[in-house]
Amino acid sequence: MLEALTEPALLDADTVASETSWPASLLAAGIAVDAAETAGFALVRPPGHHARPRTAMGFCLVNNVAVAARHMQAVHGVERVAIVDYDVHHGNGTQEIFLEDDTVLFVSLHQWPFYPGSGGPTEQSETTVNVPLSAGSGDEDYLLAFDEVVAPAVEQFGPDLVLVSAGFDAHEEDPLAQMRVTADGFRELSSRCGALAPRVAAVLEGGYNIATLPGLVAAALAGFSEKTTAG
Repeated sequence: MLEALTEPALLDADTVASETSWPASLLAAGIAVDAAETAGFALVRPPGHHARPRTAMGFCLVNNVAVAARHMQAVHGVERVAIVDYDVHHGNGTQEIFLEDDTVLFVSLHQWPFYPGSGGPTEQSETTVNVPLSAGSGDEDYLLAFDEVVAPAVEQFGPDLVLVSAGFDAHEEDPLAQMRVTADGFRELSSRCGALAPRVAAVLEGGYNIATLPGLVAAALAGFSEKTTAG
């Protein structure tokens, strides 16, 4: 078990855990819950959206946004939750957790084909909406996809709460992907997310350029505060 580790261990090809990983994961999940309760932005590590029901994956140990969604349903009586994921990678763990649950809508904008290999154009259902985008996509591509696919899907679902898996690795200077989203693009995406429901919260996912990440988070926070009308 993670809490019993005495030295670093490789859980998969990408995911390293140490003796402090489990306490950090518990804190991250708890902060995500607090963000969901207070309409906040959980600035946490490790990220979570690749974590599967029983398996760590892709830097992720616990699926923070999934924990937050389940908490809001179980403790606060929230009936319908929409999770919007704009991390550059497909949130395969989140999709798997809620695949058979018609009370949670999962919508993902991501580079495809790309890690982890899921989220292609045929992976769709009434409560799973994947929006695969080609490498090199930028602000206009993301916002067009949001307005034409994401916003209508969420509106039709009618959530009581929207949780955003806010990853910033689609930025033009991120080292792990090939997208071209700018700070202004993340502000606009976040503004549109903020308009999707009366209650919106966000959880940090990816973003691997430490020089640009603080400014991108600040841009997203500005967008969430605007709550402009989607579209």
